[in-house]
Amino acid sequence: MPTYDYECTACGHHFEAFQSMSADPLTECPECEGAVRRLIGGGAGFLFKGSGFYLTDYRSSGYQKDAAADKPKSDAPKKDKKSASKKDPKKAQ
Repeated sequence: MPTYDYECTACGHHFEAFQSMSADPLTECPECEGAVRRLIGGGAGFLFKGSGFYLTDYRSSGYQKDAAADKPKSDAPKKDKKSASKKDPKKAQ
């Protein structure tokens, strides 16, 4: 259900009301019982929470496979030369 903003024409009181789209607009202020008018609202915006929400998050599996194939091979982790040249002392025994 949408939230509608109202303003009292008599006392200036601003308030919100949760109403269905087919409901008639409110006509009476809850504070002074004066006439109210419904304001034009900006609507609800999107609120993204959490990590993510990128363009590629919901791409097709075919696109993801093609993108993985296009990645350069240099992205693979490199071995450290020092650790690669050392011999395992347990294997030497």
